[in-house]
Amino acid sequence: MKVIILSAGQGKRLYPHTIDRPKCLVPIAENCTILGWQLRQLEAAGIRDVVIVTGFQAKEVEEEIRRHGGAMTIRTLFNPAHATADNLTSAALAAPEMDQDFIILNGDTLFTASVPAGLCAAPFAPVTMVVAWKDRFDEDDMKAIVENGRLKAVAKTLDARAANAESIGMILFRAEGVAQFRQALATAGQASDSARKFYLSAIDILARQHPVAVHPVAQDDWSEVDVPADLEHARSCIERWRQPGGAGETART
Repeated sequence: MKVIILSAGQGKRLYPHTIDRPKCLVPIAENCTILGWQLRQLEAAGIRDVVIVTGFQAKEVEEEIRRHGGAMTIRTLFNPAHATADNLTSAALAAPEMDQDFIILNGDTLFTASVPAGLCAAPFAPVTMVVAWKDRFDEDDMKAIVENGRLKAVAKTLDARAANAESIGMILFRAEGVAQFRQALATAGQASDSARKFYLSAIDILARQHPVAVHPVAQDDWSEVDVPADLEHARSCIERWRQPGGAGETART
């Protein structure tokens, strides 16, 4: 299974932590960055092929990859538009890598190894989006509407009263789902404001044309880092996951 990680952004909302480093290299534990944690968990889940879309301070990301070592093959793609475009552009740049079953992953999503392992073991569907059930949302949540186990819509701009889940930023594409996503990326990229869109706008398009399954996970098994206030929660999650009996770095596919 291939994993594509979208890590091109600087993460200006995390200032001052990202003044001279990309968001993915912000420390979230001793000797562990966001990207470092992601790679450890993916490797523990049995992933062996990773492509990272880089941008801001790309050379530092490559240094982090070299420090990781491990059994995975890790390659990078540089997004020259990282300073002016959102991650729809990064996903479109990675389209040539979408040549087999793969998982796409946000560069600021933290999770336990059980999350990608469980996703890979989920019942077959061309597209499966990982969600966490939720009944209260804030403006920044990537809100989703799920009905009868199928995604109906996903966007930050959805009416919070209609939403019942949150996308955690991890989606699996299999078989025909790979081509379906590439087509949806091309369609989303034609919009006049495509540079300001998230790649999940392509999933929203896709879900209106094809069935998109969901794979629910517990809120305790993931976290995201958008603003400085998120760091405290993320670090407490890492500490808990690292405790004896915790879920960090334990799963195998």
